[in-house]
Amino acid sequence: MRQFGNWLYNTFGANWTRRILTLLGLAATGVLLYVFLPPVGEPESCATGVEKHDGECVGVNGTGYAFGTPEIEKVARAIAKENEEFVGAKPHVTVALMLPRKQLRSEIQGAYLAQYRANREENTPLLRLVLANPGDAYAQQRRVVDQLAVMSRDEHVNLRAVTGFNLSLDATEKAIARLTDELGIPVLAGRVSADELANPEKSTGDVPYPGLARIIPTNRQQADALANFHGELRDEQTVLVRDERPHDIYNDSLAKAFGRDEKGPPGPKDQTFQSPSITGPGDTGNDFTLIAQNICQSTARHVYFAGRPVHLRLFALKLADVQCRGKKYTIISGSGAATLERYMKPDDWARLRGGGKEPVIAVQYAAPGHPAAWDRLLSGKKDPKDRPAYFTEPQEELHKLRALIGKGSAGEIGPTSLDDSRTMLVYDGVRTVAKAVLLANAQTEGTVPPLGRVSDMWRRLEAVNRVRGTSGWICLTNAGNAYDKPVAVVELEPRTEKVRFVGIGWPEGRHQPEDCRVPSDTR
Repeated sequence: MRQFGNWLYNTFGANWTRRILTLLGLAATGVLLYVFLPPVGEPESCATGVEKHDGECVGVNGTGYAFGTPEIEKVARAIAKENEEFVGAKPHVTVALMLPRKQLRSEIQGAYLAQYRANREENTPLLRLVLANPGDAYAQQRRVVDQLAVMSRDEHVNLRAVTGFNLSLDATEKAIARLTDELGIPVLAGRVSADELANPEKSTGDVPYPGLARIIPTNRQQADALANFHGELRDEQTVLVRDERPHDIYNDSLAKAFGRDEKGPPGPKDQTFQSPSITGPGDTGNDFTLIAQNICQSTARHVYFAGRPVHLRLFALKLADVQCRGKKYTIISGSGAATLERYMKPDDWARLRGGGKEPVIAVQYAAPGHPAAWDRLLSGKKDPKDRPAYFTEPQEELHKLRALIGKGSAGEIGPTSLDDSRTMLVYDGVRTVAKAVLLANAQTEGTVPPLGRVSDMWRRLEAVNRVRGTSGWICLTNAGNAYDKPVAVVELEPRTEKVRFVGIGWPEGRHQPEDCRVPSDTR
C-alpha cells in the first residue's frame, strides 16, 4: 500500500508541485523583468522626463539629474532644492534652460543664481527652473520641443519661456522656429549671435520667430562694434579666414559680418578651410600652416576669423609659428571665442610670444561682457557726468551677483568664474525672463500669465522698464533685439596668460541713450 502511495505521489503530486513552482518562478521572473527592464521597443529611462535615444539621455528634468555630466551635479542639485523646497506648490511659472549635455557649468550657474535672486526679490509667481538637453549639437531637439509643448499646456507646470541656446546651428534654428512660430512659446535666446536667428527690424509682414527675444548683439552688430572700436581699416590691411563647414550658421553669419566694404585698395582673397566638427581639428592644422604662409606674403596685418574656438586657437598658433619677417598680427573674432582660454595649453602662450617676451599674435574678440569692464571704465571718476547710468547700473548689478556668489547664500554650486562672461549673460537672460513675467502679471499679482502675455512684454523692456544687466543695459526693440548693447573687446594676453579687458565697442558707434529709450529709426 505504501509503495502504491509513493507511486501516486511521484507520478502526479511531485510532477504537479514542480510544475506549479516552475510556473510561479517564471511569473516572478516576468514581473521583475517588466519592472526593471523597459518593454521591447521602448527607450530606456534615465531619470524623470529623460530617456535614452541614440546613446544619449535627452529630455527635461528639474529634480537634480545631471545628464551624466559630473561638473554640473552640484548646481543641478541646487536647482532641485530650490524647485522643491522654495517653489513647491506655490504659484509659479517654469523656465526651461535648453543646452546640450556637454553644457558648461558656468551657464547653468548663471541661470540658477538668477532664479534664486528673482524668487526672493520679485512678486509671485515664482520661477521653477528645469534643464532641457536636446542632444549633442541639438540633434534631438525635436523630442525635447515635444516635451516643452506639453509642459506649456500643463496647468501644474506652466512653462512660460525657454532660454539658453548657445550654438548657432541649423538644428538650433529649427528648435527656435518651432517653439515660437508653431507652438507660441516665448524664447529668450541667450548666446546665439547669428543674424539669421533674429527677427528683422521694421518688418511689415510675418516675422520668422514671433515671440523671440535676444540679449546678445548679432554678429553684424558685433562686427560694427569692433569696427567702431578699431577705427577704419582698409581692405589691404585685412584678410578674412573662414570655415566653410555646412550647417554652422554662426560661421556663415560671422563671415558675412566681417565682409569688407571696399575701403581702399583690395586686400588678399578670403582664406577658406573646412573643419570636421565644432570641436574636431581634423586636418585644419595643415591648412592653417599654408594659409599663414600666404598671409605672410600679403599686406594684411589684421585677420578676421570666422570659426569656432578650437580652430581659432590652432590658427593663431600656426600664424605665430610662421615668423614672417618680424610682422605682428591681430586676429579678430566674434563672441563664440568666449571659451577660447579654456582650450589654451601651457605651451601655447609661449608660442604666441614667438619665443620672446613680446607677443607676435594678439587675439581679440567681441565678448558679451567682462567682469572687469565697469570697474575699469569708472576707475577714478568722481564727477557724476563721468559716471553715466549705462555704466554704473551694470556695475551695481555685477557687484550684487558677486556678493551672491561670495556669500554662498545660494548654496553649493561648484567653482564659479565670471571671466568668460557666460555666467553673466545667462544670468542676465533669466533675469530678463523674470522681468517679463513680472510685467505680464503686474495687474493680477499671484496668477500665472498666459504664454502670449509674456512674449508681449519683450517690447516693453526699455526706458523705465529696462533690464539692468551685468553685461550692460538690455533695451529691446519691437523685433525683440537688444538695442546698441555694449560689446566688451577682450584680448588674450600672452605675457600674463590671461584674458584682459581692452575696451567697449558700441554697435551704433555711440553709447546707448541716457534713458535707454529705443529710437524709432532702429535699423
